[in-house]
Amino acid sequence: MPFDFGRPMVAVFCGSRRGYDPLFASAARETGEEIARAGAGLVYGGGNIGLMGVVADAVLAAGAPVYGVIPESLAAKEVAHGGLTRLDVVASMHERKARISAAASGFLALPGGLGTLDEFFEIVTWKQLGHHDRPIVILNAGGFFEPLLSTVAKMTTDGFVSDPARLFTVYPTPADAVRTVLGVPLASRLG
Repeated sequence: MPFDFGRPMVAVFCGSRRGYDPLFASAARETGEEIARAGAGLVYGGGNIGLMGVVADAVLAAGAPVYGVIPESLAAKEVAHGGLTRLDVVASMHERKARISAAASGFLALPGGLGTLDEFFEIVTWKQLGHHDRPIVILNAGGFFEPLLSTVAKMTTDGFVSDPARLFTVYPTPADAVRTVLGVPLASRLG
């Protein structure tokens, strides 16, 4: 049974690096602020570095809870965040992903590397297989995910993926991405 923070928790998958474009860190910071503004909390991989640290710090600074889950093998490498509301150090990546999924009301992918894609595609595959029906959103900050979206479109036209819009949605701004992952109508303005 996941820990109950008494509010929706947004799972964010993002880089343990910041990337070269300052836009990525800015989008991560704004995403954290939007999560808190919406009355939600953050569940994520527990790191204190890269975009992971940026989004977590923004949520914490805005007064909302942050739940981190990090495997023992990465606790030192990704520098486990010591200031979280709750940090669980687990035995494996599988346990990390399972705990994040169990705590999440919805899932949001920000720019990142191979680990981000691994987490994103696993949760999309689980939705495709009917294991959950929670919202999955890509924040396409600065067009970062355009090559990936082109690949998914090619998979669709070649008959390997059916109706990707049923599986996930894509937004260019943190505000719209967070509203969508929390099921808040886009016409509604929070705070």
